[in-house]
Amino acid sequence: MSDFARETLAAHSAISPAALGIGPPGRAALEPMDPRVTDIQPGSGVVMRLEQAWGLLRRAYLKAFRRGYVARMAALRQGDRNPCPHEVLDPRDLKFHRNQPGWHWKCDDDPFAWRDRIPFARVGLAELLVFSVLLYGGAIAAGWLTSSGPRTWETQLIGWAFTAILATLGGLVTWFFRDPEREIPTEAGVVVSPADGLVVAIDELDDDEFIGGPAVRIGIFLSIFNVHINRAPIAGRVIGIRYEPGKFLNALRPESARENERLILRYEGTGVPYRRMVLAQITGAIARRIVCWVKPGDELAAGERFGMIKLGSRTELTLPREPGLEIAVKIGDAVHAGGSALAHYSDRKIDDRKINDETGS
Repeated sequence: MSDFARETLAAHSAISPAALGIGPPGRAALEPMDPRVTDIQPGSGVVMRLEQAWGLLRRAYLKAFRRGYVARMAALRQGDRNPCPHEVLDPRDLKFHRNQPGWHWKCDDDPFAWRDRIPFARVGLAELLVFSVLLYGGAIAAGWLTSSGPRTWETQLIGWAFTAILATLGGLVTWFFRDPEREIPTEAGVVVSPADGLVVAIDELDDDEFIGGPAVRIGIFLSIFNVHINRAPIAGRVIGIRYEPGKFLNALRPESARENERLILRYEGTGVPYRRMVLAQITGAIARRIVCWVKPGDELAAGERFGMIKLGSRTELTLPREPGLEIAVKIGDAVHAGGSALAHYSDRKIDDRKINDETGS
């Protein structure tokens, strides 16, 4: 059977590519996790440390007063080892280490799975809580002091202006952490945007080391007003992850793509022809926390969430330059993660007669 027949049968049947003799060299081998990536937020952060400190208190309370719950969760736990540097009593303890192999719970056994269904990014709930207390709480306090303080027009003006500023900042933070559902395009050959924002660069590359040939790199700038959840451009699996510390330049500046802190995700399509792509989450002047909760070997559906960048940033997608590739955006276009098509591949049409001739059927 020819390579064409094998690939077409693999793409349009339940037969695996390996069973048809389509394996390496075409498929990428999984890479070991970057040793610098020991949790989902390699750059750490103040709120992350606060949440970890709260975890110590929460675990002490559970062990002292809810021993039955602790025993029940231990019985439901899956996996063979603790991936965390601390005790794991329930799924909340895995939040920052879910990108490490080891213990986990089935979704039906996770009493906190409902948090994935609320319209805000689960990995940003702690920031949302902290900033809400500071900003909304400050606005309430400022409003109370203004209404009960001196009645001169100057103090009233300053007091209510300060109240309005705090309330507006609180609203912006709440808006930033929203996580709306998206309708994912399903047509063959489509590559969806991995981020919300503005297309600021479309560069032709002579060669990309991972892709193994010519490529196109599309840069997307995310302002503080955009949704900051990152999504998979195609159905595929994670091959490797690399973290690179760096600067925090304005994400609109071209040099930010080379010099800023970033997390690079190497990705391969799960269907023939197993296209390889590279996703880069890049910090900005305000956004300084990259979050990525997947690990090598994880498989994602097209448009599935895999991470976020907190408070303004840049995302880049590098995809193979092939005959028939059509870039569907131009510089200045606004795109939505999972909802906007960045590119289309004209995949080879099936010639049933040719397949039948070559397979003898």
